[in-house]
Parts: sequence; structure tokens; C-alpha cells
Amino acid sequence: MANQFKDGDTVIIKKYANRRLYNTRTSSYITLDHLAQMVKENVEFQVIDAKTGADLTHTILTQIIMEEESTGEQMLPTNFLRQLISMYGNSMQSLLPGYLEASMEHFRENQNKLRKAIEESIGANPLAQIAQRNMEMFKAAAAAFVPGAAGATDEKPVAAVADGDELAVLRNQMAEMQKKLDQLSN
Repeated sequence: MANQFKDGDTVIIKKYANRRLYNTRTSSYITLDHLAQMVKENVEFQVIDAKTGADLTHTILTQIIMEEESTGEQMLPTNFLRQLISMYGNSMQSLLPGYLEASMEHFRENQNKLRKAIEESIGANPLAQIAQRNMEMFKAAAAAFVPGAAGATDEKPVAAVADGDELAVLRNQMAEMQKKLDQLSN
């Protein structure tokens, strides 16, 4: 479900008394899993009670978190949950939402910077470049043994491997490796 709507468009989800969720944009019933996917795809939505019109977005998002925590890998440590619960009714309660939002935004920014730094370092790392060339050679060799496999990737074989002599050498090396594997398995 790609974000096919313009930024700023908010999808209205109606929640009925029978606990069913109805996406008014697609005219279809959806599940909490669909809503979780919409969050991951940055699709803005608002959940409203079909009868009263009350905004239930916060409750539904909390419900999604509860389901994720109970079925998947837990992200919220128990001590954090205890501290969060202890903040209800505290004089600092009104400051906490803004603090948590700013902290999460800062975390996301750092995550993006780290991802970008890793991608850039791999491009400048000679070992990573060698590994990439080895992988390209392996794919080219596999394509030589499996007809049609070359068309399965968008990458072109390494120029050195395209030469018929080098391809024959690779085939011989692969045959020798297969013999060794057969000997090891016996």
C-alpha cells in the first residue's frame, strides 16, 4: 500500500460499534495491521467514531502499540513503562508529550545520519568494493551455469568474466570446488 495520496491528505477511518474499521478513501474494511502499515508509509489518517464523531486516533495508535508489544519483539522496556505510568497525574505530565516527541524526532534524525554515513563508508571502503566485485563475479558464474539467471538481475556481468576463456576457468574452478564438497560430505 504505497503512499498514493498527496502530502497533507488525511485518510478518514471510521470505527463502528462492532469494532470494525472502515477506510473511507478506499471504501473498504481494514484491520489494525493495515493502519500500522499506513503509519510506516507515512500516510496520515484520523480514526473517528462512526456514531459520535469523536477522534479515536490516539486510542487506536495505542492499541497498535499494545498488539506489537504482545506479539512481536518488545521495544518498550518494563522500567520505561513503569516510569511512564508514574508520570500520569504528576505535575510534569504536560511536558512529557513534547519531550517524547522531540526525543523521537532527534532519534530518527540520528538514525538517518548513521544510515547515510554507513552507506558512504561502504562506497569508500576498499574491502567492501572487493566484496561487491566478488559478488558480481559469483552472480556471473551462477548465470553461466543456470540458463536465464543472467536476465533475473539488472546488473551486467563483470567485463573480465564475459571473456570466454575466463568463463571456462571459472567453470573449472566451480567443478573443482564441487569435487571438494563431495569429498567432504563423504
